[in-house]
Amino acid sequence: MSDFRGVFPYLVSPIDASGQIRESVLARLCDDLITCGVHGLTPLGSTGEFAYLNAAQRTSVVRTTIEAARKRVPVIAGVVSTSTADAVGQAKAYQALGADGILAILEAYFPLAEAPVESYFRAIADAVDIPVVIYTNPQFQRSDLSLDVIERLAVHPRIGYIKDASTNTGRLLSIMIRCGDNIRVFSASAHIPAAVMLIGGQGWMAGPACIIPGQSVELYNLCRRQRWEEAMALQRKLWRVNEAFARQSRRLYQGRSCHPGLRRRRPRPAPVPADRGGAQGGRDGVERGELAMTTCHAVPAQNTGWPSELRSAKTRPTQTI
Repeated sequence: MSDFRGVFPYLVSPIDASGQIRESVLARLCDDLITCGVHGLTPLGSTGEFAYLNAAQRTSVVRTTIEAARKRVPVIAGVVSTSTADAVGQAKAYQALGADGILAILEAYFPLAEAPVESYFRAIADAVDIPVVIYTNPQFQRSDLSLDVIERLAVHPRIGYIKDASTNTGRLLSIMIRCGDNIRVFSASAHIPAAVMLIGGQGWMAGPACIIPGQSVELYNLCRRQRWEEAMALQRKLWRVNEAFARQSRRLYQGRSCHPGLRRRRPRPAPVPADRGGAQGGRDGVERGELAMTTCHAVPAQNTGWPSELRSAKTRPTQTI
């Protein structure tokens, strides 16, 4: 099985007014992130708004990401459905396009018992010959993965990773203790990446890495070298990005830009407007994120909404140890 570790940004899905994926913009984003030293790319994660894309749009996002990566880093493509058969079809199609792994996500309208939840993920893993990352985000999903189900899935030869966005870091430690080397854990934006690395985490799969890729790679490398004091000093500076992301994730990434080519790109319309947390809260969220650039260098000094230490910090792509 491939060894996935490090920083895997969840990619945005740039779309034009006619509903077509802006493939050249997405390709530039991928190239910028790879230049900044990220260890992999994850199209169709939560930040990619998979819930609002049709099958053709999803395929375009995955294909463009794979072509842009050019085998420089692994691409883990998101698969999500309310139907097991449909999810299996997506996984097979994305493997055929050249994906290096599958991020398996379960959507459910009705609450599900453990057996159908387990069978959904197992069917996806049975259908492909590439590693599968199981993903659970109980804040937004009707069905969660219990520790018992995770432990049973972890023995599958192709299920080697989990991204758990439960906000409960203790649950991550429980997964590590119960599953041992059978499954490796990635931090979500809901967790403190340095803390997850300290207890044995594999890295960080999250949307904020699109905004601060170089800093995220630097944090990962400090943790790998067990330079915890320096890692936590940097983590404290970066945590404001996670806080802004948690409050206004869709606005933060797509209200103005996380990449120069994404400016003036409207978010995909959702069936129900997201909670804006009040007019002022919405403005603050956009102002903090609108000038953030996908770059390895300093966040622009004129973006006064960011913490001063992030405006002045400079990071460069660094080698993984």
